[in-house]
Amino acid sequence: MNNVAVILGAGAGTRMKSEKSKLLLEIGGKTVIERTVAVFSELAEIDEIIVVCRESDLESFENVLADYDISYCFGGETRQESVINAVDTIDECDYILIHDGARPLVTREEILRTLDKAIETGASAVGVPVKDTIKVVDKNKKIIDTPDRASLISIRTPQAFDFKLYLKAVNKAKADKKDYTDDCQLVESIGRDVYAVIGEYDNIKITTPDDIILGEGILKMRGEQ
Repeated sequence: MNNVAVILGAGAGTRMKSEKSKLLLEIGGKTVIERTVAVFSELAEIDEIIVVCRESDLESFENVLADYDISYCFGGETRQESVINAVDTIDECDYILIHDGARPLVTREEILRTLDKAIETGASAVGVPVKDTIKVVDKNKKIIDTPDRASLISIRTPQAFDFKLYLKAVNKAKADKKDYTDDCQLVESIGRDVYAVIGEYDNIKITTPDDIILGEGILKMRGEQ
């Protein structure tokens, strides 16, 4: 079985208010992107890693990740285009795992359970139960509905898919000129079910400066710093 991990790192990261990519910022003495890549590289179940980055960041990424056996491609205008750019470089694959490079605290257990569920069902994504009460509002911000919290999952990454299934969804999106911000939604668009795998709340996305502080706290709690 051949499994490919696509790690997305081409976002602008404007909310971090940093001149360089947020993935090149350090968390616990290592860059965000190195921590992310390291988790996947340690897994025998992952045969190839493709890092998607901005052309302007390529040299910096190559320097930081020099010790890892990975390949690169450039990002597109949207998340979907970035994933497709990576997909276009894959010669052969059974399952594809798509992960945000800005989620460096993902655990190997989350990755493997997501992959196992995809092998079982064809499509899966890690997520966590929603803690807060969620309200649906109209354009005037008037509350119009309160979904049952027990049925709500906050979806994160990794997300894993049978590669042929994912290609089918990509081709339909291209034909329909649709651009999805979530790969689960992309696969759901062709009528296929996607199954959630319950993950860890620690699997945060590094988006703002506060997340660096939170991430370092999580590392300290894990005894990794």
